Amino acid sequence: MKTISVFFPDTIVAALRPATWLTCAALLTGCAALGNHPPLQPDDARHAREAAQSALAAEKDLHGSQTPTTAPPEHQDRLPDVKLTDELFYKILTAEIAYQRGSWQAAYVTLLSVAQQTRDPRLAKRSAEIALSVRQPAEALAAIRLWRELAPDSNEATQYYLGFMAMNNNLAEIQAVFTEKLHAATPQQYGVIMLQAQRLLARARDKNAAFDVLEEILSPYKNLPDAHLALAQGAYTKGDHKRAVDEAQMVLNSRPDSQLAVLTIAQASTQTDAAKALAHFVKKNPGARDVRLAYGSILIDLKQLDKATHEFEKLLSDKPDDTTALYTLGVLAMERHQPEVAEKYFKDFLKVGEARPGQERDTTPTLINLSRIAVERKDYKAAQEWLAKIDSYDGRNPSWFKVQLRRANLIAKEGKMDEARRFLKSIQTSNPREEIEVIQTEAQLLKDAGMTGEAVNVLQAALKQHADDPDLLYDYAMLAESMNNISEMETSLRRVIAIAPENQHAYNALGYAFADRNIRLAEALVLIEKANELAPNDPFILDSLGWVKFRLSQFAEAEAALQRAYALRADTEIADHLGEVLWAQGKHSEAKKIWRDAQTKDPENDALKKTLTRLNIRL
Repeated sequence: MKTISVFFPDTIVAALRPATWLTCAALLTGCAALGNHPPLQPDDARHAREAAQSALAAEKDLHGSQTPTTAPPEHQDRLPDVKLTDELFYKILTAEIAYQRGSWQAAYVTLLSVAQQTRDPRLAKRSAEIALSVRQPAEALAAIRLWRELAPDSNEATQYYLGFMAMNNNLAEIQAVFTEKLHAATPQQYGVIMLQAQRLLARARDKNAAFDVLEEILSPYKNLPDAHLALAQGAYTKGDHKRAVDEAQMVLNSRPDSQLAVLTIAQASTQTDAAKALAHFVKKNPGARDVRLAYGSILIDLKQLDKATHEFEKLLSDKPDDTTALYTLGVLAMERHQPEVAEKYFKDFLKVGEARPGQERDTTPTLINLSRIAVERKDYKAAQEWLAKIDSYDGRNPSWFKVQLRRANLIAKEGKMDEARRFLKSIQTSNPREEIEVIQTEAQLLKDAGMTGEAVNVLQAALKQHADDPDLLYDYAMLAESMNNISEMETSLRRVIAIAPENQHAYNALGYAFADRNIRLAEALVLIEKANELAPNDPFILDSLGWVKFRLSQFAEAEAALQRAYALRADTEIADHLGEVLWAQGKHSEAKKIWRDAQTKDPENDALKKTLTRLNIRL
């Protein structure tokens, strides 16, 4: 007997006779309404699939947590003894071709009809997959019901069916199915079934009602650690963190090596308490990789970088090709100002990827970081070469375009301005906004190279085509400001404000230009306060606010604004302003400390140099 396959190449099509399609209405009568529940919506197909996949992942989670629990065996579907006739072969083939050509209805109807005719669960499953792929919940549910009818022992079919029940809040059906599953299961299978029930109920719309159902399902097993583990996860899902911690602690009392239990406690606790719980666990269970990974991640969030490094080094020593550990250690080394160490970890990350050619892995962040390290040592050629390794544009790498702009910048830093401009013109753009970003980048490169006149020409030419583009106008205004052409700057910024009245940068730039020149201070204050109203936590706007207050001799307010700005971002020019405000108030030691710190980070900063020279200060 031939076996049925649902995928066929197009090359067979020419030999087949035309199809006679059944009407969709005749087959969809099997999709009964779910009582008095609301009708299914298109998004329910996606959510139901996610619910099923989440429940099916329960076994992996339990095994990963080293819980001694086994999953219910997935029975092989009972297949019908049906001969694959030419007519049957033809129907299946043409259905697949129809689907590939965008006619999902024809494909779905034909395959569901053949599934009903042959009683083959594989065809019912394929019908469900087609309906799910185009987010047609009613059709998907009809096929899943048939699939479950034809393969009653299929855990996958049951989970997909229950996923729809969860999305439609049909909690009674979920309770009935899982009560029966647990009744028929062996004790070794309880853990996976209980966690599957919790995962599915977590997708229900009414979280409290879903948790009540979970408790009812598990009530006969309330003395088992598996039940408390599922209840802990359920309580966390509905936001009852205390109950989650209590239930998970009960699990640990009897299963002190349960990773899932301690991870649940960590989820439901503050970061500090979570770190303590995880640290205690890995001390007693040094081989618990999932917990150690979570602990290391929390340490990073808590800014305890040395401790985090230790944990990830331990992960790497146990598994030298762990790419997560390699990448994280590279990032930690950069944060700890150890570029050589970071570079080694990132290169090792790439080597592991090269040794596994069949596995897809996004190397973009690693290559960008290697480029940054090269820039720090002013090796712009190497930095550009790292970026050149990033995959070509194919619509799947959202970083690609920004990377190309960065490559042009690095080529320019090598002193190859003509080559950088040619490179910019070669970049493939996908929309007008990217075209404008290319123009902005070219103008900025020219300005940085001291070719201000050429930069003006580039922006003026662009503004002839995009006269009302606020970004081009803003850049043109900043270029005019750098040339001390205040009138041209003001005209352009006023135009930006008229076009985009919520653009805080335009208000800030105009106000700061006045304040820095110590002119029109009342107007400058109004402009900067408007910018601050639009973006109250922008450190550069707070810097402008502090500077205009200083110009107005409002020293206490100036210092408060600048201290806040510096706390948000320890930028050199903010430090320059803060130091001057402190100096003017006689706080000389504080001012020198701020300036010293800034000079250490950015010794070539022109603004800081000019301030120290003007005030005749030696640090």
